[in-house]
Amino acid sequence: MMHPTVDIMQYMKPGVRVHLAGIGGVSMCPLAEVLSGMGLAVQGSDMNESATVQHLRERGVEVSIGHSAENLKNCDLVIRTAAIHDDNPEIAGAITRGIPVYERAQAWGAIMRQYQNAVCISGTHGKTTTTSMTTHIFMAAQADPTVMIGGTLPLLHSGYRVGEGDTIILESCEYCNSFLNFFPTIAVILNVEADHLDFFKDLADVEHSFRAFADLIPDRGCTVANWDDQGVRETLDGYSHNLFTFSVSDKSARCCAENVVFDGGFPSFDVMVDGALYAHVDLHIPGKHNISNALAAASAAYLLGIDGKAVQEGLKSFLGAGRRFEHKGTFNGAEIYDDYAHHPGELHALLATVRNLPYQRVICAFQPHTYTRTAALFDEFVAELKTADIAVLAEIYAARESNDIGISSRDLCEKIDGAIYCATLDAVTETLSSLAQPGDLILTVGAGDIYRAGEKLLEGKKS
Repeated sequence: MMHPTVDIMQYMKPGVRVHLAGIGGVSMCPLAEVLSGMGLAVQGSDMNESATVQHLRERGVEVSIGHSAENLKNCDLVIRTAAIHDDNPEIAGAITRGIPVYERAQAWGAIMRQYQNAVCISGTHGKTTTTSMTTHIFMAAQADPTVMIGGTLPLLHSGYRVGEGDTIILESCEYCNSFLNFFPTIAVILNVEADHLDFFKDLADVEHSFRAFADLIPDRGCTVANWDDQGVRETLDGYSHNLFTFSVSDKSARCCAENVVFDGGFPSFDVMVDGALYAHVDLHIPGKHNISNALAAASAAYLLGIDGKAVQEGLKSFLGAGRRFEHKGTFNGAEIYDDYAHHPGELHALLATVRNLPYQRVICAFQPHTYTRTAALFDEFVAELKTADIAVLAEIYAARESNDIGISSRDLCEKIDGAIYCATLDAVTETLSSLAQPGDLILTVGAGDIYRAGEKLLEGKKS
């Protein structure tokens, strides 16, 4: 990929014309609005019409459908998503004309340098939920943060907001080392596992990336680390910078959960910092893993001087982010939930959580995400999917890949007793319709478009 020699900060000023390739993406749309708010002239392109594209047009942003070098017009720089490569006609056109091309993460890095506090939340999974929890806390504290989340948060009616406070809160992804372009003052690491193995060589390579992320904090900053996660401990072994640990079970950590009680799967607990009560939390989302996520959010808040009362209020009002165990409706007496889990660790947390809820059967309709992830973590996926009462397997969602491996969800099905393979989403919907009965929990799970199967099921709703 092209790496410009000019610091992108030189372009962060009014009047500069910027082209965003892939402007309809989950973090590109808010980037467009933030840059526009800074006075830059923003234009862009996307492959398809969408509600996001329409939203941007309504705000005066010119968006072209399809990628063409002609879309660049007289722009001063181009910003692209990590999924757009040098052979894209807009990128190739920019390179030919000498227009500098930057990654989306570089732009967000430049933006966060303008804030006193940059809370960057990373991890193999749990990022969206924890970033959302942190947002709820800072909003409860009336800190007026700027926020970038990789999902929809009902509190914001979107995945982002532009505030006037001194804090920016960002979900920070390790894929393609994107988060190494950031400038965190608080670097949160939730967990470190083998993932994105189409980019990283192995787990050691992933750990190296997260260690580099932790090393980004300035002297006045701090790394917030989940001391219950072995991958985090290995990543930060010998780490000599400012470290603030949190744990559900290890009382030697700076921030701990005590007096944990579950009511119908929903936890209540005390957040203790250095042995003193900081906040009491009543969560309205289920699962032990969300205690850990809440501790991470509370730790970041504590380090930035947020009162414990805001932690209590913010977390009590948090009912989940979009596509994170999101209730979609009821079909034939079965409850339909959707979740973004696409890694075995996420599947484990989800399926372990719902086992504690009062349902007779758990039907998991899972759509694997990318061929490389499915192949690399095949045995782990099989082990987790076996814990559902019935596994319904949609075909693998390709995302950015081609199936050079020759792998299929049918291969997973062959290893799971009673699993049902569905070649299309319509087949998933028909299968779920035939299975659904009162007392069932039906999960549509994956980072692709599996949620559509649940939505189609509800469109033909039975009472």
